[in-house]
Amino acid sequence: LLNEAALLAARTNKKGVGMPELEEARDKVRWGRERRSMAMSDEEKRATAWHEAGHALVNVILKHTHPLHKVTIIPRGRALGLTMQLPVEDRYAYDREYLTSRIAVLFGGRIAEELFMNQMTTGASNDFERATAMARDMVTRYGMSDMGVMVYAENEGEVFLGRSVTQHKNVS
Repeated sequence: LLNEAALLAARTNKKGVGMPELEEARDKVRWGRERRSMAMSDEEKRATAWHEAGHALVNVILKHTHPLHKVTIIPRGRALGLTMQLPVEDRYAYDREYLTSRIAVLFGGRIAEELFMNQMTTGASNDFERATAMARDMVTRYGMSDMGVMVYAENEGEVFLGRSVTQHKNVS
């Protein structure tokens, strides 16, 4: 991160690294390089803006979320837009309210697309993957279901003689 920030400062002939370089370096390391030259239609930009606004709005409305830090529709890496929250303090364990709020924020993008654009895009696919993984972990690993405190997760052992010990069982 610091190396990337130093490169950014050097490119603009600065004598030191400041917060703007650190923020840009963080975004580049986390999400990839800005793709300002990517030609998006006005319709795609509008859909991306509504999608990201949906994430942001749900994040601001719910009380068990981290504060909103940045929303952009400038493409980075594979993402067409991004919504970023920054924690106020370090956390090592998450409660059910926080996790369900995170899932709600992830769904906020698709909901905004449907409500304000009357359409659905593929832009929510990663949101759905992350929300599904989080919900699955809540039930199978953390015992956060109404069925009682049970762990349904698979054995995720090491590979032995070229065979994986991992057993994949989907729990409905």
